[in-house]
Amino acid sequence: MKKNRHQVITKDGSPTLFVPELDEHYHSVHGALQESKHVFIQAGLHELQKKGFRNINIFEMGFGTGINAWLSQKFATDNKLKIRYECIEAYPLDIEEAQCIAKGLIADQSEQKAFIELHRAAWGKTSVINENYTLLKRAEKLQDYNIGEKAELIYFDAFAPSAQPDLWEDFVFKKMYAQLKPGGILVTYCAKGVVKRTLKTVGFNVESIPGPPGKREMTRAHKP
Repeated sequence: MKKNRHQVITKDGSPTLFVPELDEHYHSVHGALQESKHVFIQAGLHELQKKGFRNINIFEMGFGTGINAWLSQKFATDNKLKIRYECIEAYPLDIEEAQCIAKGLIADQSEQKAFIELHRAAWGKTSVINENYTLLKRAEKLQDYNIGEKAELIYFDAFAPSAQPDLWEDFVFKKMYAQLKPGGILVTYCAKGVVKRTLKTVGFNVESIPGPPGKREMTRAHKP
């Protein structure tokens, strides 16, 4: 998957990666940055902040380019939250790829360095990025992941079901349900009916909410 992926620029001017083997982009071609902000920050992290959460454990399925992690770090700092961020990624970017994403995404050089620092953080151990944000990256597949500390929020950002259907099956969402604390939420860009039905089957309360530009709906699932 790694050797042939290459950077493309999406419609909002922000970069993403394309994987020819899967015929898949890491983000929406309508706008990588605006998709991450809408689906994961606004519909997920901001939603919990509105409910009064100040200490939030986030689990991300698919670290990918690191945009979600970077936006979450910025949100934590700007809003004085405490975020513990854990993620898994089977095919991590190398530093050169991360640097290319940073340059295409961020104008300010100090912010570029902050972004790249997330990619430089050691795999398999917790890194204290700043007083508001810690990061634990695991270089492994979801099927091999053993649930550790539970989360209030899950960013489910796997490749689309058409590309990797095994990451959208019921046993995966059973694991995600177990990963969440009661009252926690899972957000994903995917709004396919079969995915929403599977989420409901494993116990989630599911709502369809407006999607980012280029997509009519997205999905937010709540653990009772």
